[in-house]
Amino acid sequence: MLDYKGFNGKVEFDEEAGIFHGEVVDLRDVITFQGKSVDELEKAFQDSIDDYLEFCAERGEEPDKPFSGRLMVRLPSEIHRKVYVSAKKEGKSLNEYITEKLALAN
Repeated sequence: MLDYKGFNGKVEFDEEAGIFHGEVVDLRDVITFQGKSVDELEKAFQDSIDDYLEFCAERGEEPDKPFSGRLMVRLPSEIHRKVYVSAKKEGKSLNEYITEKLALAN
């Protein structure tokens, strides 16, 4: 995973084409980059982020910030019940309980 100015890029290698290609993963906007070497890939990633930020500035728009803090999750009813009961046993709301457990997963 690449990181630059708070943006994260996921990279894969395409054996057939012999290139690395990547995408910024934390945006609704699509930003891609590619390179034949690690140095070239990192430069392309940084250039893509800089171009994106420049483009937003030229248009007078804020760069995309896709995470509102809301997450809808559909669970089987039995799992929903177990998580709810576990939260109540710990004296927490369902939201507090899930947030705490997800934070531990990182």
